[in-house]
Amino acid sequence: MHTAPTRSSTPQTPDAPLLPRTGRLAFFLVTGLFFLWAVPNNLNDILIKQFMKSFEINRLQAGLVQSAFYLGYFCLSIPAALTMRRFGYKTGLLIGLLLYATGTFLFYPAAMARSYPLFLFALFVIASGLGFLETGSNPLIAQLGDPSTAVRRLNFSQAFNPLGAISGALIGSVFILSGVEPGAADVAHMKAIGIYEGFLRHETLRVIAPYMVLGVVVLVWALLLLRTKFPEIEGDTSAVDVRKSGGYLKLFRYPHFLTAVVAQFCYVGAQVATWSYFIQYCQDYTHVAEKRAGFLLVCTLGAFAVGRFTSSYVMKHFHPDKMLGAFAIANVMLLLVGILQPGWVGLIAVLLTSFFMSLMFPTIFAMGIRDLGEHTKEGSSLLIMSIIGGAVFTPLVGLTYQETKSMAVSMVVPLICYIVVAGFAYWGAHLAPFAETAPVAGPRGSE
Repeated sequence: MHTAPTRSSTPQTPDAPLLPRTGRLAFFLVTGLFFLWAVPNNLNDILIKQFMKSFEINRLQAGLVQSAFYLGYFCLSIPAALTMRRFGYKTGLLIGLLLYATGTFLFYPAAMARSYPLFLFALFVIASGLGFLETGSNPLIAQLGDPSTAVRRLNFSQAFNPLGAISGALIGSVFILSGVEPGAADVAHMKAIGIYEGFLRHETLRVIAPYMVLGVVVLVWALLLLRTKFPEIEGDTSAVDVRKSGGYLKLFRYPHFLTAVVAQFCYVGAQVATWSYFIQYCQDYTHVAEKRAGFLLVCTLGAFAVGRFTSSYVMKHFHPDKMLGAFAIANVMLLLVGILQPGWVGLIAVLLTSFFMSLMFPTIFAMGIRDLGEHTKEGSSLLIMSIIGGAVFTPLVGLTYQETKSMAVSMVVPLICYIVVAGFAYWGAHLAPFAETAPVAGPRGSE
């Protein structure tokens, strides 16, 4: 294993077109998917707070929201890749949208039954659909246009992801969080007069309307996609038998890809864990009300959006790997402040980490699938499977809190994740592929 210069370590060609010359309608519709899948991702951050209240569960139990959600990504990413290898990107995206909509509509029976396990199943179904969408959309956007601008183009499309994230947090803060936070005395009083169960039921039912509307929007988008002609993409569908061509085993020849999977696993874990417990961090150290904490979550997602649009432009002039490494180190420093100075200073530091998260997912993704050729879909599916980091690190932060009773100390978990991302940027991204070894011929028999 040795290092060698890669395309990721050279500046982008300034004059190369960012957008594809043909199929721009398909490009923009697929870019819209980046917005759509961010909405449920960040509604989860609101659900964690809401379910702690409506189901009377602790932070570790509420973290299962993310575990169920990201398990859907993990389980469906490889089937998504195999489906798209056989039937093409468009078919895979349509399947993803239908699963997404189905999951949102399952929120209605889950809320009516006040069943936390059924909510978790609905989230699993939503994420199964998102697994299809992300497995297809990321490599499709990277391949729709000039190869030299693939990282910038993916960063451009991913810039719409934080807009969806902000929308999800706003929708949740306005329509799901009621702002009613009864203390122990209030709960005792409501129980005494027999209205506490009604209060919990009302809080649970608040999730229905946002998810029903979201499901309808997703179905409309699926119809638009169905009626849109996609441009020809080299290798979009293939009759090659994955098993005979080496398939997933071939990916072990690419150490830069394998380290990208690890980096993506850690990055998504850091992002999801930070946002999932951001409201709790706010309330623990600044004692603001849940509504205000929800709007502060919107602010950190706003920083994420600014970072996405800014980095997409700046990357024209700087090496993507160097930017990725610098941003990862910046987040290590900011989380140290959040750990050592809990309060408003620490909160601002944790809030600002979202700005530096912004370029990480698309940059790791585009650098990871570089030079995979016919195995791009398989590589894409494993990079999307690595999103399971959100299911692993979020409960880990919750467990750390249960042991230490400190959200500040719990931020050491995402801090370690960013150290791994920095390692990928400065080392893993530059690893050259292993040479393919030719089979050794056996001794010739006597003629």
